[in-house]
Amino acid sequence: MEQSLSYLREILSAHTENDAVGRRLYKSLSTHDFKSDQIFAWQLTQEESNYLNKVLEEAIEYSKQEQDEERARQLNQVYEQLFT
Repeated sequence: MEQSLSYLREILSAHTENDAVGRRLYKSLSTHDFKSDQIFAWQLTQEESNYLNKVLEEAIEYSKQEQDEERARQLNQVYEQLFT
């Protein structure tokens, strides 16, 4: 699994308790060996894409505030794959 997807899985782990979409995405990342973020993006539903749009924007901003530039860069890669 690419590092960017590992970061995404880590973020989604905090969204599994009360959130069905977050739980579904976390499970998908945990059980499948996606070779790239592009392959992961291809299998998403519209609902999952919309969900990740919100979650990734927040996570990227938080990473920047914490001055974790590598994490912000990796998460931004996933974001760009999904929304550009």
